[in-house]
Amino acid sequence: MSQLVVPAAWVADRGDALAIVDVRDAWEYEGIGHLPGAVNVPFERFRADEHGADGGAGDGMLPGAAAFAELMGDAGITREDELVAYDDHHGVFAARLLVTAELYGHPRERLHLLDGDFSAWGREHPVSTDPVDRDPATYEVVEPADSPLVGLEAVAAAVEDPDAVIVDTREDREYADGHIPGAVWLDWRELVDDETRGLKPEASLREILEGRGITPETDVLLYCNTARRISHTYVVLRHLGYPSLSFYEGSLTEWKAAGRPLETGR
Repeated sequence: MSQLVVPAAWVADRGDALAIVDVRDAWEYEGIGHLPGAVNVPFERFRADEHGADGGAGDGMLPGAAAFAELMGDAGITREDELVAYDDHHGVFAARLLVTAELYGHPRERLHLLDGDFSAWGREHPVSTDPVDRDPATYEVVEPADSPLVGLEAVAAAVEDPDAVIVDTREDREYADGHIPGAVWLDWRELVDDETRGLKPEASLREILEGRGITPETDVLLYCNTARRISHTYVVLRHLGYPSLSFYEGSLTEWKAAGRPLETGR
């Protein structure tokens, strides 16, 4: 596996060499505490105010390149930084930051998700309530040479492609109410251990995934409603070395807005 998802000890050993980002709300960061050295970039600040489908665009919930560059720069982060993100929700909000950074050109090898979350960290490592100020920096957004982002027509083509597996990462009831035709269901939480708050062991992950036909040999296309939950699944699959991953940022919100067909039931 890669060093995309990293244990707490890995983060603790590297300390100041990392740019650690806490994506919880400011009151949690300030009042409950945070990882030593972590800066606060709340989740809602790197999300668009409205889904791109609402305006006829396919940008999903991406904040826009200029807005993201300003946000990262104000937090003192550059593309050269080894960035570690965490939250207190099993990593799903932190994963969204990492995927957003990747889509705006942050080198993949410099992006890391804390395995477990703030609660898990606090069981064995110190937390801090000291304010953290990094000097403002210039964050350069560049178009990545190889982007996983796909649009509506690519998804429609995948529906007809026997070598593609479309994965719905929402809850079971949401999937049953309506999903992209042919999509398999995989609630992103199935990959998380409720006790450790981090990922399940590798063998368990692979058993779950391959049991749904989601194998490294397939072309995997992920979606949810607003591209948050697929971020976690995307990070996990990349961590496991899946070579062919597509990220449908428009997700079911755009698919429905375009009047595309849905299947119902399980």
